[in-house]
Amino acid sequence: MKKLFYSWGIFINLMLLSQAPAFAATQEELLTTIFGRLQWYILVVFALSIFIGVYFMKSQDRRQTSLNQLIREGEPVHSVGPDTLVTECVRLMTVRKMGGLLVMNGKSLLGIFTERDALNKVLAGGLDPSSTKVSEVMTRDPYCVQPTMTVDDAMRAMTMRRFRHLPVVRDGEVIGIVSSGDLTLWLGRYREEELRDLVDLDGRP
Repeated sequence: MKKLFYSWGIFINLMLLSQAPAFAATQEELLTTIFGRLQWYILVVFALSIFIGVYFMKSQDRRQTSLNQLIREGEPVHSVGPDTLVTECVRLMTVRKMGGLLVMNGKSLLGIFTERDALNKVLAGGLDPSSTKVSEVMTRDPYCVQPTMTVDDAMRAMTMRRFRHLPVVRDGEVIGIVSSGDLTLWLGRYREEELRDLVDLDGRP
């Protein structure tokens, strides 16, 4: 029996020795494949890191854009006089698709009338919109900003002060109004452009 085990042991050892070069070659191929894939993964992670960094840098740059670029020079500022009835104001806001309307006396800004004022002060207050003047329910002395204010600062101001419209004033004259929706669209539009650029880049031969 011992001789039988001894013979089988010699046979198995000879088989392993005969296959050692092939086994070594297989190991070498396996290691080559693993290192090749590892290098590819590292390259992908590196490229993604660069892309993410550039994306956030561009996003931050867009947030540092001044409100000047959101306001179209020469575009009329939609406003009403202090004696305008609430019904007319709401009708104008609906037609213009606006959430807020400036109340002005000539070039002097008196206040701002928003959808929130219509709900909280007119409807909730039981007032008749067809006989209520906008000066009675407007938000007086609204917070105004300079056109040099950045988009990021404007968004922060809206968040902290809990309102959605900012009159933009330059040298004491109202030149426009921006809303939270305007700022969101501004940022979203450039994200769409970046996505289109990525698709175009990916589709290039």
